[in-house]
Amino acid sequence: MKVIISPAKKMRVDTDSFAIAGLPRFLPQTRQLLAALRRMEDSQLQALWGCNNAIAEENTRRIREMELTEALTPALLAYEGIQYQYMAPGVFEDGELDYIAQHLAILSGFYGLLRPLDGVVPYRLEMQARLRVEGYRNLYAFWGNRLAGALAEECGTLINLASKEYSRAVLPHLPEHIRVITCTFGDLAGGKVVEKGTLCKMARGRMVRFMAENRIQTPEQLREFDGITYAYSRDHSTPGHYVFLRLAAAGSTRPAPEF
Repeated sequence: MKVIISPAKKMRVDTDSFAIAGLPRFLPQTRQLLAALRRMEDSQLQALWGCNNAIAEENTRRIREMELTEALTPALLAYEGIQYQYMAPGVFEDGELDYIAQHLAILSGFYGLLRPLDGVVPYRLEMQARLRVEGYRNLYAFWGNRLAGALAEECGTLINLASKEYSRAVLPHLPEHIRVITCTFGDLAGGKVVEKGTLCKMARGRMVRFMAENRIQTPEQLREFDGITYAYSRDHSTPGHYVFLRLAAAGSTRPAPEF
């Protein structure tokens, strides 16, 4: 069983907390992307990223100076978004970290597919970025079925905790024999399940932590998750789609645990 999650835009360098286990498997393709980015003017890069001047300057400098095999941070610690804050990888115990290393995969527009302890450098390149490279019209076409193929070689069941932007790079390319379960975290509004961005990210991160703490081995065990006041809804779920509804929306005041 593998779990896929999205990366985060904000990244950091941490070469001290624990060692990397290796280099990303698609590093040759990452080098191709880096070469394409380096051929672009500063203004073109900023337009590609759609960011302000300060962020553009920081990431342009990164592109110009980047060394893909030096000063590496384990991917699990490199991302600083809300999802990763609620996962709290920095306080994983050894057994939890071993579980994560075996079961978690991080999708990336720049690196393609990352194992948690792969060494990475800070970058900015979303999967939906309109980057033409090597004759491909965008990153979805560039990565093609590579990411799905790599995952299919390692598992028979895939738990999808990634955003639509990133899961789109994998799900359409998976062989039919791979069982996929997508998890949705939402509120009921007008009889429909509505997701809220920040809360979803929080819940996805806490779900990963829940899996590590409990050494989850089957998809059915995910139904016991109750973090961030979410709980599994049998009425709204299907065999391939687990829906977790926020109890707080129904009046619960139970606080989420802190790490």
